[in-house]
Amino acid sequence: MASESIPATPVEHVRHEMSDEARQLIDAARSEGITLRLLGGLGVREHCSTVELCTRDYSDLDMVAPVKQARRLPSLFAHFGYTENVDVSTATSNTELQFVRPCKHGGGPGTDRAHADDHIDVFLGTFRMDHNIALSQRLEIEPYTVSLSDLLLTKLQIFRLNEKDVRDIVTLLDHAEVGEADALGVIDAHYIGRLCADDWGLFYDVARNLQRVDEAAATFDLNETQVARVRHGVLGLIAALDDAPKSMRFRLRARVGTRARWHNELDDR
Repeated sequence: MASESIPATPVEHVRHEMSDEARQLIDAARSEGITLRLLGGLGVREHCSTVELCTRDYSDLDMVAPVKQARRLPSLFAHFGYTENVDVSTATSNTELQFVRPCKHGGGPGTDRAHADDHIDVFLGTFRMDHNIALSQRLEIEPYTVSLSDLLLTKLQIFRLNEKDVRDIVTLLDHAEVGEADALGVIDAHYIGRLCADDWGLFYDVARNLQRVDEAAATFDLNETQVARVRHGVLGLIAALDDAPKSMRFRLRARVGTRARWHNELDDR
């Protein structure tokens, strides 16, 4: 007798809907010569095969596109029912776009929609959060997400890391190889080391967060082999940060340390 399949949880159902839509958006963009890639929590989920570790709620899609293609994005998203929230482009001096529509995720007879609305945040060229990470020249490494190196770095750069972010970092280190090249399924430790070697603030937050991940790895539902793999990846990344030759800019900023703010001040939008 064949075993019965286990129904997807509401969180997983919404995740499937949102992941499928992200892929459809990227495929539609590709067909029109537009480069669009996924990042954020759903970008991490694209590379995760252990559902128990990866399962969490997702509220939006985070994506990135080249600056020069920004004008073509509103018509692309309009085909999926989205309109642009122009307040975001104004507030960010046209470095970020946002598209919104009434929520279509998770609804069904007797159930509520997953969110008040669906929204997609699109970073143009550069990921700008606690630190800036240039991505325009690195969008062809993976077919649907930014490179695993950049995906990991967008999490490690966070000044105030929360549990979801730690989970995402652990997920990546459990599922991807930490190596020395940008390739499918590989986190390039040397690339991350080089970026941090020119930016003391980025170095400080990445190093601090790697330590936190190392301490938290055993608190997730991982077996000993998985915990060891995560910690091995952490050690490889810390070694890359330490070994990369530091620029003069880094050395001068390191003298100031935490006496001056070393990360971007984020607003509440």
